[in-house]
Amino acid sequence: MSPAQLLDKLNDLESRFQEVSLLITDPSVIADMKRFVKLNREYRDLELISAARKKYITLQNNIAQARELISTESDPEMKLMAREELEESQSSIQQLEEEIKLMLVPEDPQDAKDVVMEIRGGTGGDEAALFAGDLYRMYTKYCETKGWKTAVSSCSEGASGGFKEIIFTVSGDKVYGTLKYESGVHRVQRVPVTETQGRIHTSAATVAVLPEADAFEVEINEGEIKWDTFRSSGAGGQNVNKVESGVRLRYNWKNPNTGAVEEILIECTETRDQPKNKERALSRLRTMIYDREHQKYVDDIAAKRKTMVSTGDRSAKIRTYNFPQGRITDHRINYTVYNLPAFMDGAIQECIDQLTIAENAERMKESEL
Repeated sequence: MSPAQLLDKLNDLESRFQEVSLLITDPSVIADMKRFVKLNREYRDLELISAARKKYITLQNNIAQARELISTESDPEMKLMAREELEESQSSIQQLEEEIKLMLVPEDPQDAKDVVMEIRGGTGGDEAALFAGDLYRMYTKYCETKGWKTAVSSCSEGASGGFKEIIFTVSGDKVYGTLKYESGVHRVQRVPVTETQGRIHTSAATVAVLPEADAFEVEINEGEIKWDTFRSSGAGGQNVNKVESGVRLRYNWKNPNTGAVEEILIECTETRDQPKNKERALSRLRTMIYDREHQKYVDDIAAKRKTMVSTGDRSAKIRTYNFPQGRITDHRINYTVYNLPAFMDGAIQECIDQLTIAENAERMKESEL
């Protein structure tokens, strides 16, 4: 894409930015929550592009002025200053062009959402449950570094520790856009604590990262939900023993893509407040339905982008954690590092950055930018 074509594209988006700026103040748009939220997200994206456009035009003007000075100015010092300005502006505009091209690639509309994460011990029995616990700790440590909030919705502990299953929410800035790469099978190779002869075992845990659905994005007939209550298990205390604060819902959902009816079962013991647990259970129900309804969309993307790192089969093995060698390997991008202790302590940003770069490169190629 030439500089002229790039500027034409930016000018078109500037017109759209002005249009969206007016729309989000229109009372009829504000009354339509689904449209209002969508336009607000578009406004935030276009606002960044608008600022980049102004900077791009300024740099183009600086380059033109510097070239004119070099060709017309007789003062050697002024010519030298003009050459320095030209070199600096040319370097800056090249970097800005790459940033703008990335901005022009359509983002996944779900990237800004909060998420529900589900970690389950897979093959490997007690060792798989222990590894699921290690993964949960890794993600919570990482979320702390990002300033994100986490809250456990439900969990089932393993016999020797860790979790057979743990489900938790993560809320913050662009959580799904960052954590979506973690969906898949995580494999661990290490000597289990129960192994007496020092043999290395291979176990696995699955991670699912689901974008959290807003209430207006999913239609649920709440009258058809069947509710049960039960006593939450926990660290003890009178409330745990006497109050049925845990909730369980059952809902028959019809898949609009296949017509099949599926019973969805959700338990929530997140708080000792039953109404809050009901609210969280409903939120998870919306998220599960949203995920299922959008699976065809996800599959279509996966079919088009064969090497896309963030979509496709959630049962695919994505990463191996080899404890004897202190090695982590992400199989999607052939990324290997030997800092396993730090990685398990939440230092996963570098790996996520490499996955993001790989995805962005493919998206730019697809958009022919």
